[in-house]
Amino acid sequence: MAEKKEVIKLADLKKDDVPMDLRAETYFDFKAHPFEHQKLFDDTNSVPRAIYGIRAYCEKWLKDTIERKRASATSYKNEVPHNRSALVIGNFEVVLEEGAVFAPTTVIGSPEPNGSSVIYLGRGAKVLGASIYLDTGSIHLGENVVIEPTAGLKAPAIIGDRTQIRQSAYLRGDVIIGKDGAIRGEIKNTVLMDFANFPHLSYHGDSVCGYHTHFAGGMGTANLSIYGGMVPNNKRKNMTITCDGKVFDIGGTKLGACVGDFCQCGGNGRTDPGTFLKPYTVVYMLTRLSKGFYGPNEVLKNKPLERGIIERAPFRAEALA
Repeated sequence: MAEKKEVIKLADLKKDDVPMDLRAETYFDFKAHPFEHQKLFDDTNSVPRAIYGIRAYCEKWLKDTIERKRASATSYKNEVPHNRSALVIGNFEVVLEEGAVFAPTTVIGSPEPNGSSVIYLGRGAKVLGASIYLDTGSIHLGENVVIEPTAGLKAPAIIGDRTQIRQSAYLRGDVIIGKDGAIRGEIKNTVLMDFANFPHLSYHGDSVCGYHTHFAGGMGTANLSIYGGMVPNNKRKNMTITCDGKVFDIGGTKLGACVGDFCQCGGNGRTDPGTFLKPYTVVYMLTRLSKGFYGPNEVLKNKPLERGIIERAPFRAEALA
């Protein structure tokens, strides 16, 4: 019987004691491609721990940034200035810089009488026909961000300059998106860095995607094991990752993918929970990646016809009878 390995708690380690395959610098080159929210990674010892720190980082950044910038903007209390027919519930504040347009169809604010939730729109930003949920915190939109009709945004969320949130996108909160991105699909507790391009329907949960990454239509990240869904939330065991021959407890039950700078993923594939792609890893369409580490500078292909994975059987005419 195989000897059971010791499980090491990742949260208890100093950064220098964490294997390189779990550290942010293996996947993201912040010197070549500066990221406004690099501090999230600098203040944690590993990528998994950064993912579990997204909410706390968002809340502090939003509070500090909105208070610093609000003096030069115009504010409205419990109003939707560019769509008077919008459905409004609860308490919130809208803060607009010059040229910003706030015209959602729905705003759900804080249920508390003195709720302090804020949505801040930078210069030229536009919210057009979207649903905005401020009952769980605040949202900051950078300059010239566009939120298209039918998108849904839940707080806390930070969206960088010139990023497009396209129709039917659903940002479920604890989301940081960098500059110049194109986003659709469902995103939750995830960081997408500058020029991240996720313009089609897909799911990204509990993940980090680096500079100039791209997921084609239908490509997504699984963040919970197939059997984990059978277990009640309060009874799930923390996920573990094996790295350098050691087993690490990441400190939570969910982990999607860590996708390094310039990685490209083709359509209709999946990454298993706990998948790590180092920079310049290319994943062909219809590929499912098992938990583990890939790249850098590697092409991953699913080739069932060449490898004999697909079962082949003759067609029988009587099947149509």
